[in-house]
Amino acid sequence: MNKLGNVMEARAGDNYAAAFDVARVRADFPILARKVYDRPLVFLDSGASAQKPNAVIDGMAEFLRQDYANIHRGVYYLSQVATERYEATRQTVARFLNAGSHDEIVFTSNVTEAINLVAASYGRAHFAAGDEVVVSHMEHHANIVPWQLLEQQIGIKLRVAPIDDRGQLLLEDYEKLLGPRTKLVAMTHISNVMGTVAPAKEIIRLAHDKGIPVLLDGAQAVVHSRVDVQDLDVDFYAFTGHKLYGPTGVGVLYGKADLLAKMPPYQGGGDMIATVSFDGTTFREPPHRFEAGTPPITEVIGLGLAIDYVQGFDMETIAAHEHDLLTYTTRQLKEIEGLKIYGEAEHKAAIISFTLDGIHAHDLGTLVDRAGIAIRVGHHCAEPLMDRFGIAATARASFAMYNTREDADALIEAIKEAQRFFG
Repeated sequence: MNKLGNVMEARAGDNYAAAFDVARVRADFPILARKVYDRPLVFLDSGASAQKPNAVIDGMAEFLRQDYANIHRGVYYLSQVATERYEATRQTVARFLNAGSHDEIVFTSNVTEAINLVAASYGRAHFAAGDEVVVSHMEHHANIVPWQLLEQQIGIKLRVAPIDDRGQLLLEDYEKLLGPRTKLVAMTHISNVMGTVAPAKEIIRLAHDKGIPVLLDGAQAVVHSRVDVQDLDVDFYAFTGHKLYGPTGVGVLYGKADLLAKMPPYQGGGDMIATVSFDGTTFREPPHRFEAGTPPITEVIGLGLAIDYVQGFDMETIAAHEHDLLTYTTRQLKEIEGLKIYGEAEHKAAIISFTLDGIHAHDLGTLVDRAGIAIRVGHHCAEPLMDRFGIAATARASFAMYNTREDADALIEAIKEAQRFFG
């Protein structure tokens, strides 16, 4: 059974409201008090980028006011303070993922850079022409294009594991793709379009049975439930700060220590070196060899603050709250004539993509916006998935810990109003 999906559903039938005070949570997010077109803001695009709580906003501002300096290089007080806070966040992230060591945590600018780091470093060092990387049909472009670049540059082959009409990975077909030339499996943990929770442990087990390492894109997963990289036994895990209530400009690559040790630097510059001369350069040990130049210091601090904020709640209670919103909204959407939901996997996160007969997704998004409701429309950086379903675009509502059933009701009414507008 899918553990992450189970956790999301664990308390869906319980009275979790007493344990999760959504009104208190909403008070922590100042943007939710504003109006759009003289309507209360209903923010249903957290899958693209979540809003930020006061703890992150104020904490980052305080760091800039009181403690900011460049890190690692300074012997003076402020530099040492900033360095300590930066490296303390590395430990916070390691605990958050249950990594074996903080040295397995590499800071990047986002998930995209983290995956590109693995492709450019691990891939170039260990792949050859004819080798294969297996992805799935529900990947974000960030987990497709880096491997296609390696196809063009060194001649690897990209193999695609299919999904069924409900948006679920076909495990038997996936297993058949794993062969002697497979050098990496790279898959999303939760689909950003459909909310499908991939059977990660089974994906990893089947790959490891054949000695194949696995990378998981966890951009959506870390937001909705607890992720334990040691329990998963995953080799690489990537996530981003801005979907986890933190700032943009910072992401994370977790990599098993033995794999990181075999990877050459991704970029060259300051801070990732041990020595430099015109005759050659030696590099620092991981993770620092992958962090060239001045890093996103304030953003890393903000990521740590966001993780601290989220861990102030019971993650299972958050998951139950979001699952309630998913089931409540799905039920109402299915009552709307002409509306089709894409992705009805048995295990889902609180992400719903849909189309409405006679109304293009962009037109629907525009009309819904006039009601103060923010949803995402388009192909969601997943064009192959759109092609799989024979559509050009969907509308997507993605829920977060601060959303309510009233938000769902507002969305439903706005969709019905759009239908009336188009007659």
